[in-house]
Amino acid sequence: MSIQSLGVGSGLDLEGLVRQLLAAERGPKEQRLNAREQTLDQEISAVGKVKSKLSEFEDAMKALQEVDNLSGRDPQIENPSESNEPFTASPGNSAVTGDYQIAITQMARGSRIETADAAYAGSDAVVLSTGTADLTFKIGNTGDQFTISVAAGTTLEELRQQINDNPDNFGVSANIINTGTAAGGSKMVFTSTVTGENNDLQIVNTNDNAELNALSTTDSAETATYLAPALIAQNAVATVDGIRVESDTNKFENTIQNVRFDAKELSDLDGNGDPIASRLSIGFDTEGLRENITTFVDKYNELMDEFADLTRYGENDDDSDGALAGDSMVRGIQSGLSNILGNNVSNSVIGSLFALGIELTAEGKLEIGATDFGLGSGSKRLDDALTDNFDDVAKLFSDTDGIATRLIAFTEEYTQSSGLLTSREDSIKGQQGNLETERERFELRMESLESTLRARYLSLDSTIASLQSTGNALFAALRTG
Repeated sequence: MSIQSLGVGSGLDLEGLVRQLLAAERGPKEQRLNAREQTLDQEISAVGKVKSKLSEFEDAMKALQEVDNLSGRDPQIENPSESNEPFTASPGNSAVTGDYQIAITQMARGSRIETADAAYAGSDAVVLSTGTADLTFKIGNTGDQFTISVAAGTTLEELRQQINDNPDNFGVSANIINTGTAAGGSKMVFTSTVTGENNDLQIVNTNDNAELNALSTTDSAETATYLAPALIAQNAVATVDGIRVESDTNKFENTIQNVRFDAKELSDLDGNGDPIASRLSIGFDTEGLRENITTFVDKYNELMDEFADLTRYGENDDDSDGALAGDSMVRGIQSGLSNILGNNVSNSVIGSLFALGIELTAEGKLEIGATDFGLGSGSKRLDDALTDNFDDVAKLFSDTDGIATRLIAFTEEYTQSSGLLTSREDSIKGQQGNLETERERFELRMESLESTLRARYLSLDSTIASLQSTGNALFAALRTG
């Protein structure tokens, strides 16, 4: 659009007049558009907050559905000495509660093989002078094995590196110990991490090369005996209530049904040289479940606080309403949650949140009550339920008609990707898109109006300039006449 300077011919402030007319036309409409934009921005932000808080509440409920959180067992270990912790324990959720006396009397280990004294003068000693030959490292009982090819001129140090870097190495480490004496020389030491009785490392001289006998335990037929283990592989040994038990690793799986304990070090010995047992107590994880219940209460109350802030009405003209004041969807969520919280669960002897000690306040929040209604305070009822009816507390939340199960099913109608809150967000975004289109159309109308006004006042400017010119000519003629 060509914009020409107005008022040049007439001397009038036509440019200012056009700006005032445009401002008068733009102001009310732009204010309405801005107000609508602000409302939509606040609304979509508020819906996002509702969705976020509902998701946080869902996470707290899901923690009350997970078997590990509801049926957990708590291991307590009492050791004779604070400086020695012979084992750790991990009970399964179906472990029977009880006490066990456990002592670790032997740790599991792998085998260790050393080359003979003076077999090699130093780490740069050549292990194979000519040709090429193989060494196979294996554990007969497990089937683990790998093979390396030794080339002519390979030194003890190079062989060590070759073994340790082999991609198929199953747990054999090779190290060189320099004895510092000619009689001992440098010794290659092979250590296997494969533990358990009869799981000794074998080093097979695959091609029966005589020079490699110094590094081997046997020949290709596995009948000859060259190097013997300096340490043989052995099981871990423990006593459980006086009964000897063994494991080929330091992990004892289901020695006690549904309980695993891991040996860490040998138990202390008494004055007679006998091991002193530690006591393992398996109980319910009441603290863990109580913490999850408390989190559930806290997250629900945070959700109610968010709802109250978003749906509040201003107390006076200067106090603005919440972004979702009077919103029917929020009222529906609050009503649905409240109904579920007040229902009973038939498959749990506890039956309800109130019986568990969780009460609904007049403000619509949850609390673990401190008031005694003749049944004990809420905190006492919760403690009693966790102590006397641990598994029924789990059922109250996680059963098919449990509170957490129903709450999750209800909230997911709103929070899932195709849920009601997502649909609400999509609707608001659609309105924002329409608003943007309306703004573009309004700007086009304003441009058209500006063109019309400028054309109109440009014509007026020209007319006034022409009249002024004619008047000036007549005035000049009269003066000269």
